[in-house]
Amino acid sequence: MALHKLGKLEALLFASGQPLSLEKMAGALALTQAQTADLLEELQHGYQEADRGLTLRKAAGGWQLVTKEEAAPVLQILYEQQEQKLSTAAMETLAIVAFKQPVTKSEMEAIRGVKVDGVLNTLTDLGLITEVGRKEVIGKPILYGTTDRFLTTFGFNTLADLPDIPDEILEQKLFPEEGEEVLELESSEDAPEENEHPAGEEPQQKA
Repeated sequence: MALHKLGKLEALLFASGQPLSLEKMAGALALTQAQTADLLEELQHGYQEADRGLTLRKAAGGWQLVTKEEAAPVLQILYEQQEQKLSTAAMETLAIVAFKQPVTKSEMEAIRGVKVDGVLNTLTDLGLITEVGRKEVIGKPILYGTTDRFLTTFGFNTLADLPDIPDEILEQKLFPEEGEEVLELESSEDAPEENEHPAGEEPQQKA
């Protein structure tokens, strides 16, 4: 039996696992974006009215099929044996990138006071941060920013949804005034280095 348009839309969202834009869904279904938006509303209404474990969430500028918050306890039982979280070092570095992006590696190290090479590799491998350009200064260091995967992992729709920047980061002096001691991590052999082992993401509640 052929699927109706609503069933096809649900299948698209389930198979993707990642947020899908209205434009992409409309193209796949051969519908207008307005028609697709109506179908999304109908699908969401069905999830809200029925005793279902799924719901639609707007994330990273698109729509994603995820599990409802009420399903968290049973999902926790499923994942508790294989759950892996980001280390404190990785979370601190990720927060710096999120709040101060675009930001260079040396700027991150100036804030944290340690090398971040290993942490950067971990966050990049997990797809949470990426290179976004080069800073127009001597040496043109790489600039880093967060990705759409960062948004979906932490439940944000856009970067505008991030909370206010913590005072600790706002008040951090990346470039000390004259007479103040400068932390020269990149040129000092005695600079502390942080070993970071790759870690998996915290399980996401999605279909």
